[in-house]
Amino acid sequence: MKELICITCPKGCHLKVDEENGYAVTGNSCPRGEAYGKAELIHPTRVVTSTVRCSGGSRPRCPVKTNAPVPKDKIFEVVAALDAVDLQAPIKIGQVVIPNVCGTGADIVATKNI
Repeated sequence: MKELICITCPKGCHLKVDEENGYAVTGNSCPRGEAYGKAELIHPTRVVTSTVRCSGGSRPRCPVKTNAPVPKDKIFEVVAALDAVDLQAPIKIGQVVIPNVCGTGADIVATKNI
């Protein structure tokens, strides 16, 4: 049995997930906690946030993030791909910086106008 703290809301429920019993979740106070507990053990994902180099703007770096969660085992690969990026201002919020980053199906998008 694995113990997790749910991160889907500020409550932070202490979950217990029974892998041997079909990933049964206990300790959750809402259905989102149950879904989180199962997903975290079966296929963990995260949204990646970072910055990339930016030329010709008011700031030397532009904040970016994935527009969808990516598999946890691909995070280092995604971050490495960001190192090769050098954006040219102007940059708009939501602008796709890297489409389908590392084959994850998620895009890297800008999160600030520069």
